[in-house]
Amino acid sequence: MVGRHSKKLMVVEAVKDWVMEGRVKPGERIYSEYELSKLFDVSRNTVRLAIGELVDDGWLYREPGVGTFCGEPFASKIGDNRTNGKNIGVMATYISDYIFPSIIRGMESYLKDRGYSLTVVCTENDHAKERLCIRNLLDLKMDGLILEPTKSSQFNPNMDYYLELEERNIPYVMINQFYSQLSPFHFIMDDVKGGYMATDHLLQLGHEQILGIFKSDDLQGVNRMKGFLQAMRNGKLPIVPELLVTFTTEQLSDDFEERLLNTLTNKKTMPTAIVCYNDLVARSALKVLQKLQLSVPEDVSLIGFDDSSLAEEINLTTMAHPKSRMGIDAAKSILAAIEGKELDPLETSTIYEPELIVRSSTDVVKKNRSAVF
Repeated sequence: MVGRHSKKLMVVEAVKDWVMEGRVKPGERIYSEYELSKLFDVSRNTVRLAIGELVDDGWLYREPGVGTFCGEPFASKIGDNRTNGKNIGVMATYISDYIFPSIIRGMESYLKDRGYSLTVVCTENDHAKERLCIRNLLDLKMDGLILEPTKSSQFNPNMDYYLELEERNIPYVMINQFYSQLSPFHFIMDDVKGGYMATDHLLQLGHEQILGIFKSDDLQGVNRMKGFLQAMRNGKLPIVPELLVTFTTEQLSDDFEERLLNTLTNKKTMPTAIVCYNDLVARSALKVLQKLQLSVPEDVSLIGFDDSSLAEEINLTTMAHPKSRMGIDAAKSILAAIEGKELDPLETSTIYEPELIVRSSTDVVKKNRSAVF
């Protein structure tokens, strides 16, 4: 017997397939609850739960007294020129109060005076949502696209859509990372060097017991971890497996701080310093250290990545991200491509040099501090 949860999931996945395959388009009405219950041979309550989840995730929306309709998930418009045919699509993994608003402002500052508006979509670092986002942008007939890859360290199942962009001669550039098999024009940080510099900063302060926390399903995290390992080896220090923690997108949103707490409390030794994938992870690490009644930097030095506004709020030592500059550079390049200038990724892709921003979260190691927890 199939459980209610499995039946609900069956309905959810089927409706998502309809949307991604174009069988139902944004703004079109879908079947009623009664029709769906008959179609899938499930109860109306099961359909109601499935529709509720799809509405919450933005795949559908309701109009009271009218029906349920296909939405345009994760999309928003920026700018006033929405119907003049001068539109740039921007796809990000996340749109939040972290660093992406600064990237967007950089794009907008360059494009607005040139008569272009932005349509921004968000994949939430999910391949299925990425596929939907690209399809929506294709249907909206964007002049060009600025794209942030989804789970860039993994194989992407949406290559056919990217090849369709090329077939339609729709220019696109990538930011923060890129799919190497496509060799696109791209704007990225030197994340390996950034990870090395962050770790070397701590080594220069006398730290030897250093915990590294890195994201494993995005190339930024993989490359920052690579830099971390290179610095540790260059410092002739042993790399203790217990002091290297990796996580995926899904794990970050699922009790990450609790798992980090277990990582620290279940070990015989505590690190004197922590290198974090980004400033958000550093904030989580700070909360865990506070629960353990440990002070930063007196007990543990802490370093992040991206120099977000969050880093300023908590006085975090971090590696700077170009943010606004990256947005402006990407906007300049996509506009040049739209106007007919061919982009050569082998000559003109941009790799930004990392910059260390030192604040009060890092200090020299306390030699008399016991490393035993």
